Amino acid sequence: FSSLKEAEQCDVVSKINENDKVSLLPKVLEYRKKLAETVDSTFARTNDGELAAFVAYAAAFPNTFLCLIDTYDTLSSGTLNFLLVALVLDDLGYKPVGVRLDSGDLAYLSKGCVETFRRIVPDRDFVAQLKIVASNDINEDVLYSLGEQGHAIDIFGIGTNLVTCQKQPALGCVYKLVEIEGQPRMKLSQEIAKVLIPQRKRAYRLYGKDGVPILDLMVSTNEPVPEAGQAIVCRHPFIDRKRARVTPSKVEPLHHKVFSDKQVVRGGNNDLAGARDRAASELEIFRQDILRASNPTPYKVSISNTLFEYFHKLWQKETPMAEYS
Repeated sequence: FSSLKEAEQCDVVSKINENDKVSLLPKVLEYRKKLAETVDSTFARTNDGELAAFVAYAAAFPNTFLCLIDTYDTLSSGTLNFLLVALVLDDLGYKPVGVRLDSGDLAYLSKGCVETFRRIVPDRDFVAQLKIVASNDINEDVLYSLGEQGHAIDIFGIGTNLVTCQKQPALGCVYKLVEIEGQPRMKLSQEIAKVLIPQRKRAYRLYGKDGVPILDLMVSTNEPVPEAGQAIVCRHPFIDRKRARVTPSKVEPLHHKVFSDKQVVRGGNNDLAGARDRAASELEIFRQDILRASNPTPYKVSISNTLFEYFHKLWQKETPMAEYS
């Protein structure tokens, strides 16, 4: 979601009057205007795309309304947008469930959420029943630390560290939306590792003259394909001072379609033995300092200069500006 218009058709049947089908967005915007004028002006600056997503989610799941609130800014956008929709649901006879935190300082943010709930809507019964759920690779050490710091978390979502051994860890992979109907999308987070690089992209492996990979490079699909013998500026996705001009002796495309129209694309390594052999042969071409078990050298994954500039421009545009007084 990128604008409030995308939530204009979101309706909910009132539990108080079952013949009353209510459009959520106008009611939400009434609360936004009222609270911005009387309680906290920050309500006027919360992220519209996030608010539209919450409205749509409430229309789909009014009885189980629990929102992930750390997509943009947890306390100055996510928590406030959640409350706007929660207030409307409460007016219609529904009981909002709560919020989920999946990044950042969980102890600080959970206490900040509770403080915000009580400060903004101290006179609503549902506020005392709101639950705060925390996830994000939680393990025993995190639980001990949270207990020592003090927190306001009601529910812990423990997945990876519950079902896997730390000595034989799981490979955590998550699908993220980077584009919809031709429009780039990105996830913001207070943890840099969770910030999403927008746009549809292609990936290439650039090799040096010794036949060893130098780095992997992501470029937008509308950029020219990197060519052997042609210099290209490669940027660290998040640190602007880290960049290099690479002239590869070989360029290998890494993006191969394996699913199309819900079907497996045939022609690749479709059996386990073939996939194992391919993985083993690829490992042989990397430097040993990258493969060593103790303190390995990080392998570089870069983005093109064009993608870097677009990414950081969009990042700055979508990130709420903090205000202090």
